Amino acid sequence: MTEATLKQLSQQLAAKQVSSVELATQYLDRIEALNPALNAFITVDREKTLAAAAAADARLAAGNAHPLTGVPMAHKDIFCQQGWKTSCGSRMLDNFIAPYSAHVVEQCEAAGMVTLGRTNMDEFAMGSSNENSFYGAVKNPWDAAAIPGGSSGGSAAAVAARLTPVATATDTGGSIRQPASHCGVTGLKPTYGAVSRYGMVAYASSLDQGGPIAKTAEDCALMLNVMAGFDERDSTSLERPREDYARELNQSLSGLKVGLPREYFAAGLDADVARAVDNAVAELKKLGAEAVEVSLPNTELSIPAYYVIAPAEASTNLSRFDGVRYGHRAKDYKDLVDMYEKTRAEGFGDEVKRRILVGSYVLSHGYYDAYYLKAQKIRRLIANDFKAAFEQCDVILGPVAPTAAFNLGEKSGDPVQMYLSDIYTLSVNLAGLPGMSVPAGFTAGGRPIGLQIIGNYFAEARMLNVAHQFQQATDWHTRAPAL
Repeated sequence: MTEATLKQLSQQLAAKQVSSVELATQYLDRIEALNPALNAFITVDREKTLAAAAAADARLAAGNAHPLTGVPMAHKDIFCQQGWKTSCGSRMLDNFIAPYSAHVVEQCEAAGMVTLGRTNMDEFAMGSSNENSFYGAVKNPWDAAAIPGGSSGGSAAAVAARLTPVATATDTGGSIRQPASHCGVTGLKPTYGAVSRYGMVAYASSLDQGGPIAKTAEDCALMLNVMAGFDERDSTSLERPREDYARELNQSLSGLKVGLPREYFAAGLDADVARAVDNAVAELKKLGAEAVEVSLPNTELSIPAYYVIAPAEASTNLSRFDGVRYGHRAKDYKDLVDMYEKTRAEGFGDEVKRRILVGSYVLSHGYYDAYYLKAQKIRRLIANDFKAAFEQCDVILGPVAPTAAFNLGEKSGDPVQMYLSDIYTLSVNLAGLPGMSVPAGFTAGGRPIGLQIIGNYFAEARMLNVAHQFQQATDWHTRAPAL
């Protein structure tokens, strides 16, 4: 049952072959058995989950169910969920019980989906390895010595280990695609504004975007049908007609033009990763696609631009965590200022502090023009690069990361080396484009490799079509770690 896709689970529930309570119980038992070793979940509440499953069964029996009613899922611990602890992987929010739900959570609950628990993450979504969580590092199900990727490593590891059929996640600079790649699952980052950020605790507001991590492209399409939609509570939410993201899944790829950016295949790309991407391109050519070379000349500038813009926004967003209204508060302090200082010193981890300091610096008087304003100009150049590329192709293909998952602790002492692992994903966020990762192979050592598919604005259905056709022709997405 844990190998079933969302479509299969939906069909089994509708046919009364299994109940939602039975499904939820099976996944909860698996979480109880495997999570102590993987650390993919921060919070699990069996009583809440089974109550929601019983309500879903009643809805199914009454005949007013959504296609995904009764299907179990997990939420990244960055989405507020009423009555559940929402920690963002931080000591700062270790005692915070959300008084309301994020729009994404509301949409999933309205569809009748059943929450299994809350997944682990890099603190406030800041990281590429899921080693920055207050609750400890998540382990990669394929190799316990490896990182699962971040910041949505808990969601990716949980799907890969079959602890949940699907999970929500967020992507600020690659945090859906990179862990999906490292854990051998499928992850989709939608166009900026397609999924509401209301109730999604902010890291960098102009970059953050929610999306699904699942086994297949079809599962991601079904989840995006639930998650996407206009929300007036989010000023960046786009008011567009609702669409069926699964509508193009079975279209032929004949005549599709696939762009291969020369900058993505330069020095620094691991040989195993390059081979997997080349093989994926060859597979798509067999399906009728045509490969064309394109250029994204400002790709290398995405790292400095991102690591100015994102910390600047983070320093502002995280100023609200001061120990006054909610969250952690230092026990011993002399006055208000001392309370602020001790609370933030105790509540935030090293990576969060590092980014707050960088962000405050680049926004300070005398440095704003030199750093922040210049980074925003580079951001526009990067978006223009993609605009030019999409005049020559329908989608862009490339690696998700320069290497497969590295070892736990391997880069934690060198932040710059850690940041360099985001080279192929950051520019997509800076431009606000949709992107996804699909399983495309393994290294000689058995660690998963993902293929990145980048689409033009609002081209999620086309990306999902390419991913689905690739998955119909290959079996990388069906492989699961031996646990």
